[in-house]
Amino acid sequence: MINTVAWFEIATDDPQGAEKFYGELFGWSFATDEGSAKNGMDYRLVGYPGGDGPRGGLYASGGAFPGHAVFSVVVADTEAACARVESLGGEVVRKVVGNEHGPDFAYVRDVSGNLFGVFTPPGAAAGA
Repeated sequence: MINTVAWFEIATDDPQGAEKFYGELFGWSFATDEGSAKNGMDYRLVGYPGGDGPRGGLYASGGAFPGHAVFSVVVADTEAACARVESLGGEVVRKVVGNEHGPDFAYVRDVSGNLFGVFTPPGAAAGA
């Protein structure tokens, strides 16, 4: 559904440590995201014991991006959402639009400096 939290991501330069921590804390499991792996990215999908739960992933950042645990909201149009973030006094930190390997997405900050994500699923029509 548009404008709802639909994904979370944990980024770390120690993916094995994060897997161990969250696995032991919550019983989560992790599997390689094959699409990301084909493009040289170490991204792992989170699995839950006994259910789907909110969808999420673990990003092995290799130190190229600060560690974070962040939620992402599905939007009809990532570009428009970024423009709206800026018009409301927020900041676009990183934007990837026209991405042939995954969804259009952006990391943004709210007016308090909190990082979160917005994304448009592949093939989603603007304004849907």
